[in-house]
Amino acid sequence: MLGSASAVAQNHDHTGAGSTMNMPMEDLTGAYGNYPASREASGTAWVPDSSMMAGWHGRFGGDAESGESGEWATMFHGTVDLVYDDQGGPRGDEKLFSQSMLMAMGQRPLGGGKLGLRGMVSLDPTMGKGGYPLLFQTGETADGNSPLIDRQHPHDFFVELAASYSMPLGADGSVFVYLGYPGEPALGPPPFMHRASGLDNPEASLGHHWLDATHITFGVATTGYIWRNWKVEVSAFNGREPDQYRWNFDTPRFNSHSVRTSYNPTANWSLQLSRGHLKSPELLEPDVDQIRTSASATYDRPFGAWHWQTTFALGRNEKNPGSTTDALLLESSISLRDRHTLFARADYVEKDELFGHHGPLAGQIFDVGKLSTGYVYDIPIMRHVSLGLGGLLSVYNMPGELAPYYGDDPLSTMVFARLRIL
Repeated sequence: MLGSASAVAQNHDHTGAGSTMNMPMEDLTGAYGNYPASREASGTAWVPDSSMMAGWHGRFGGDAESGESGEWATMFHGTVDLVYDDQGGPRGDEKLFSQSMLMAMGQRPLGGGKLGLRGMVSLDPTMGKGGYPLLFQTGETADGNSPLIDRQHPHDFFVELAASYSMPLGADGSVFVYLGYPGEPALGPPPFMHRASGLDNPEASLGHHWLDATHITFGVATTGYIWRNWKVEVSAFNGREPDQYRWNFDTPRFNSHSVRTSYNPTANWSLQLSRGHLKSPELLEPDVDQIRTSASATYDRPFGAWHWQTTFALGRNEKNPGSTTDALLLESSISLRDRHTLFARADYVEKDELFGHHGPLAGQIFDVGKLSTGYVYDIPIMRHVSLGLGGLLSVYNMPGELAPYYGDDPLSTMVFARLRIL
């Protein structure tokens, strides 16, 4: 998983201290409590325990055979995608671009608890400040003066630089603290590129800024309590989304807050409900705050050589002052022997930013639906790297008054090649 500690390898090549190998993540407990490490996604978010993701795992320091205190358990993961994007209709565009993510994490015992470190970077800024074409997508800015419309913003170079410490409370409980600059507050489901149901799809969901856009936040402090399969956590964080300068560090602030409850009732399910107050999230609307509410359910199921994961999520943004809008998402991915993967995503979003801040249609809310489906074939090319070749097709449902701007039946396609660390 991109930037996730959620990973299960197929073989166990245990070669002693200082080694780097594939190893079963079920041998490890999570960074924040006594549960399988496969439950952890980016930040402090959870996915189902049965989630199976690629990663390159190792143990360093101490005595790997005896499990001597002080040993580091590590994981490395990364992807590089080369994408040709063709968004149809009058407001569409085409572009060849690359998006990428490299993540490293480690954890070790310390002082009766557990220390965790995470680092994640992306070369997405190389695609340019305007990101890539994506019909009906809105959010953030490319130049500090005008909003990005019908385009998806790039990630910052620094995606996550975070440290955590957890302390057990008996056999079933723990408390933890997570600090990130940048990091991810306790708000929303795991981001689309960090959950198995969505990571094979190279495009962002249309509800990104209703569900998981806070996954890169310059200034995060989260504390939480875990008891068995329950987790309650609160965050103070910087409500402002990253600015148009993608290579630097934004000014840290702690002007916003959120609370999230997560529950994994079985190994195959993960549920979350969260709510946050975001202070001035948009650079171009500095006097507008938001209340964001999110709920999601993820189901994951192995079927022998098959693996299937589905996520349903809903989000609501209440602007103050301004309108209240909703987003719904249903996405699913099924893979066979880590070679063939079919994926699909359905979005419904109430969009109020399609015409910027000026003009006769500015601020009007339009109900937009989107259905995307795709396929990717992965080819192992060396021990820890695979090459994937894939494509996707997207169709839309929109009000008739948008046809003069978007066309009657716009179609969008992407074809892509990716390298992935296994």
